[in-house]
Amino acid sequence: MPSRNATAAIIGAGDFIGAAIAKRFAAEGYTVFAGRRTAEKLETLKREIEAEGGKCFARGLDARKEEDVTAFLNEADAHAPLEVCIFNPGANVNFSILETTERVFRKVWEMACYGGFLTGREAARLMLAHGKGTIIFTGATASLRGGVGYAAFASAKFGLRAVAQSMARELGPKNIHVAHLIIDAGVDTAFVRERIKARGGEQALASLQPDQLMNPQSVANAYWMLHAQTRDGWTHELDLRPYKEPW
Repeated sequence: MPSRNATAAIIGAGDFIGAAIAKRFAAEGYTVFAGRRTAEKLETLKREIEAEGGKCFARGLDARKEEDVTAFLNEADAHAPLEVCIFNPGANVNFSILETTERVFRKVWEMACYGGFLTGREAARLMLAHGKGTIIFTGATASLRGGVGYAAFASAKFGLRAVAQSMARELGPKNIHVAHLIIDAGVDTAFVRERIKARGGEQALASLQPDQLMNPQSVANAYWMLHAQTRDGWTHELDLRPYKEPW
């Protein structure tokens, strides 16, 4: 692997998309700081990256807590200049409007929107001192439209998109690339396959066509492409979907 004097921080380094992003940036020579709620769940990712010659630090944090986010990003920047920050926590829940409790709505907003604000602000503070950086927020279909049962999730994702737009307009002229990536598809994860099975049974799973679900590695490649863009042609918003996805 190449070696860079720079870190890539991933908040929401889950088992699928987050892990794929971490591996992609590690393969490009970045020291990866991976964060999720439970640090122990990152041990497999850490071992896999290190087995390939990369560097990975695994940390537990709550993206809704300012002190956790600040400490995590400060530690990453102290190791080597923070060059990339990706906000990727999942908060996808489905409840009818009458079953959406105050607690559900508030916690989803805190995770998907408020946590993004905290992450973006603290990453920008560090990157501005270095004069460059990339901040990428993970969006979803719900970033563009609210579906049945997704009042909490869609409102949070709408809000995160607005945070990303505001930051991009403010920070772009200061050499900070802010991007919002909309994943408009089901990603090939155990969670998605279980939901498909719950809706349509084994037959629904068997009827899936090759590449109908999005490979997490394809998502990771898109994140790398956004970061690698030259600043005369920065993309702010990119939507990804498989060839069979209706839209």
